[in-house]
This record gives sequence, structure tokens and C-alpha cells, in this order.
Amino acid sequence: MRAIVTVIGKDRVGIIADVCAILAKNRVNVLDISQTVMQEYFTMIMLVDMLKEGVAFDQLSTLLNDAGRELGLSIRIQREDIFNAMHRI
Repeated sequence: MRAIVTVIGKDRVGIIADVCAILAKNRVNVLDISQTVMQEYFTMIMLVDMLKEGVAFDQLSTLLNDAGRELGLSIRIQREDIFNAMHRI
């Protein structure tokens, strides 16, 4: 299953590394990534592949949400099919 991960927060060193470490630990593969800094705010969107042997979607969502709180970031994950349905014109 593929999913979209979004990250928003004050820019600082190590944000990408922190988020990717969580994903790697849970056997989630990053397929594509786009990030930018707008003034002092970091924004990133990632397309990820959740391997069959990896963590359950709901569990990963909770892990990312909790990590975001600890890191001072907003980290959200959404299934790709739901993301596409919500953004279809």
C-alpha cells in the first residue's frame, strides 16, 4: 500500500533524517520526496510504500503523530487512494 506523508514545522537541522529514521525502522520505503523551506517553515511531502511485512497503517499513523509532537512538527500520513479521491477535481 502506498501513502502520503506530510511534515510541517519550524526549519531546523535533521528533520528529514528524523522522519526517515522512523519510516525505515518500520519498514516503510520512501518512493518520492519533495521538500522546501518557506521563510522559516519547513514543508515536506513524501510518497511511501508500506511493505506487507511492516507496521500496520493505524500504528504508523500514531507513531508519526506522537513523534511529531515530540519534535515540534506536524507529521501526518494518509492512504494514497484517499488522498487522490480528496484532491480530484
